[in-house]
Amino acid sequence: MSTLADRATPTWRSARVAVAAAVVVLVVLAVLPLDAITTDLSGRFAGPSLAHPLGTDQLGRDVLARLAAGTRLSVGFTLVALAICTGLGTLLGVLAAWAGRAAGQAFQRLIDVLVSVPAIVVGLVVVAASEGPPGLDTLLLAVVLTGWTPFARLTYQLTVRERAREYVEGAVAVGAGPLRIAFRHVLPNLLRPLTAHACLRFSNVLLSLAGLSFLGLGVQPPTPEWGAMLDEGRQYMFAAPQLVLLPAAAIVGTALLVTVLGRLVERRWNSA
Repeated sequence: MSTLADRATPTWRSARVAVAAAVVVLVVLAVLPLDAITTDLSGRFAGPSLAHPLGTDQLGRDVLARLAAGTRLSVGFTLVALAICTGLGTLLGVLAAWAGRAAGQAFQRLIDVLVSVPAIVVGLVVVAASEGPPGLDTLLLAVVLTGWTPFARLTYQLTVRERAREYVEGAVAVGAGPLRIAFRHVLPNLLRPLTAHACLRFSNVLLSLAGLSFLGLGVQPPTPEWGAMLDEGRQYMFAAPQLVLLPAAAIVGTALLVTVLGRLVERRWNSA
């Protein structure tokens, strides 16, 4: 009689194949050398054709080209923001776990407060406090100010758990300092759960960036970005619904793809 794990294996194999195929499509979109800026008012709202496989928008720009350029900006910028959030949160979480019980409790209360503040609210505050118009720097600052907190909380919890391990006691016994133990011995053991968590947090960062751009707090026209494309296309939702549906599908599909990838990584490591 086959076990539940045996029956689930083909499903997970199919998921891995689907994820691999989706990643290839995403990479191909990101590297396509298409013109996403040039306008052609005589070809506004054109339907799909060989020249424009997904048609054109309200200014006659190629929709596929703008989606491809938006892939480079949206996904690339999300990865940069996620890397900063991961690094900052991990560093602060490890240091807080080694700072003592009182400092650790204060750190957790601070995290609780910051987690309750949406990135969009922070973005509004950042834009109001900045002198220039909103842009990529505003997006990055707004997301990082709130995005590091989940990584800090997870790192803190994992580090406190690791401190009770025998290998840490052995390192202390041979005279290793706190920073050496934290970053040379403990941190490498946190890379697996932190990597899986980063994959799962990718969707939150991507949606935050798209939401801020949709509200006009990110990149400005004519720069193609999925959230900004949603904002431009919503005025023509009934005349040309693809201008909203396509970037929305790109955002949701990419978020789902990376989330599934994170689940696959987490499952593989847990079974190792």
